[in-house]
Amino acid sequence: MARAAAEGHRVVLVVATRGERGEPTPGVLDEGEMLWERRIVETLESARLLGVERVEFLGYVDSGMMGEPSNDFPYSFWQADVESAAHRLAAILREEDAEVLTVYDDFGGYGHPDHIQVHRVGLRAAELSGTPEVFQGTMNNDEIRRSVAAIRAMQAADGVDAPADSAHGRGARQHDVRQAGGRADPCGRRAGSAVGQEGVDDCPRESDRAGVLVHDHG
Repeated sequence: MARAAAEGHRVVLVVATRGERGEPTPGVLDEGEMLWERRIVETLESARLLGVERVEFLGYVDSGMMGEPSNDFPYSFWQADVESAAHRLAAILREEDAEVLTVYDDFGGYGHPDHIQVHRVGLRAAELSGTPEVFQGTMNNDEIRRSVAAIRAMQAADGVDAPADSAHGRGARQHDVRQAGGRADPCGRRAGSAVGQEGVDDCPRESDRAGVLVHDHG
């Protein structure tokens, strides 16, 4: 975000929930302060420091980790109607005449239900608004598997029962991931690791249209 802003692009951050169900370190919050209050303040200040020009909250409630009872609460983002939520986001995309939208991949990073919902809502919102470029933030599954295998080997050597392989379904295979930082993608840009939906010949022209990032506090 900071790099895009520094290069003159308008950056907009959309946040699905306020992360109410997080588990703060004891003593971090002030007396009487709620976690969602702190997260709003931190989000706005972080956005200012990064050069983000607009921050919007979609207003849904944190669903908690996958499998928790809070997943089923009526106002949780996980229970939100995708079409309705997508229209909320699409309205922002149209207002901004957004050229690029970034969301989570279909696994939601580490499998958080709200991250998965961001993926679903984001793709539909891009369709509704006509946003031409959508990038999915992901992880290198091959690297995850190598790391898990190394940890399991060390545990086995120490006589510890290794847990099940937790890498299944996470991220994308290395050959499908466009790494940023180290090298530019085929469009000549550098951004967070992502699986892009466009082809090499579909790179957008430089413009002052906005880039919108959809995030969740999970």
